[in-house]
Amino acid sequence: MSGSYPRFLADDLPAVSAAEARFHVVPFPLERTVSYGGGAGLGPRAILEASAQLEAFDGAGIPGEAGIYCHPPIEGGSEADDVETLLRQAGDLVESAVSRGKLPITLGGEHTVTYGPVRALAEAGRRFGVVQFDAHADLRDRYHDDPLSHASVMRRVHDLGVPSFAIGVRSLSATEHAFRSRAGLRFLDAADLMAGGYPDPLLPDDFPEDLYVTFDLDAFDPSIMPSTGTPEPGGLSWYQALEGLTRALNGRRLIAADVVELAPLPGLHAPDFTAAKLVYRLMGLVGPATPSLRSPKQRPVGS
Repeated sequence: MSGSYPRFLADDLPAVSAAEARFHVVPFPLERTVSYGGGAGLGPRAILEASAQLEAFDGAGIPGEAGIYCHPPIEGGSEADDVETLLRQAGDLVESAVSRGKLPITLGGEHTVTYGPVRALAEAGRRFGVVQFDAHADLRDRYHDDPLSHASVMRRVHDLGVPSFAIGVRSLSATEHAFRSRAGLRFLDAADLMAGGYPDPLLPDDFPEDLYVTFDLDAFDPSIMPSTGTPEPGGLSWYQALEGLTRALNGRRLIAADVVELAPLPGLHAPDFTAAKLVYRLMGLVGPATPSLRSPKQRPVGS
């Protein structure tokens, strides 16, 4: 998994510096706590390689014209101390990009990678909410006695005091079910979505204006996304996912995102391409560049 990674849409877009680029792609091939199928550590490279086959024109415009910069991959050991260091590194990259008005998108890797950026943004004093697309609740306090697990990442987000809204969940433990009810977490499970569609508005009125989107690719139905470690039947179609993203972002601002849990299957390229196209659609949905978003802790008194 080491070595240089290809740039996103490298065949169609020129290389630009981090300062010039509107979009920052952060490959984070962490694979440590997967519990069924492996391969998530290969996901970031597969997404970047598949992006070479995308059309730069996304049907409405060319988001990549705003510039896409790819950071070197965040790689290291799998021990707990190593993972904590890697999560801090990812968080620092994402917070720095957001503070300069960039849109960072982290490519996982297992879902644990979400915790690094979300924690860094929260510790910077930002008010934002996390919109989670996922087949699983990921609300276990520990999984295999590990609090930093793909199955615990949204529990850690909750511990940070960051509000969340889950879309597409269709598999959770009895303990997770009880916890989200007790904690007052908000969600639109897959069964309710299939039965009644998306509500209008999708997010509650009191949900923060700034959003972090975490998209676990197992939110998709395995008929179009078999390349995940823990596939679940009854998932979202391509257009249901895009509608959910569009409705979530309506009237709000995406400040950062991640796309995680692609576990590429040899000889099966469609899921890799789907993941790459999802990343590019996220770029297309954010609209024009926003001014530099300095951390609230850095704002002058009275601003």
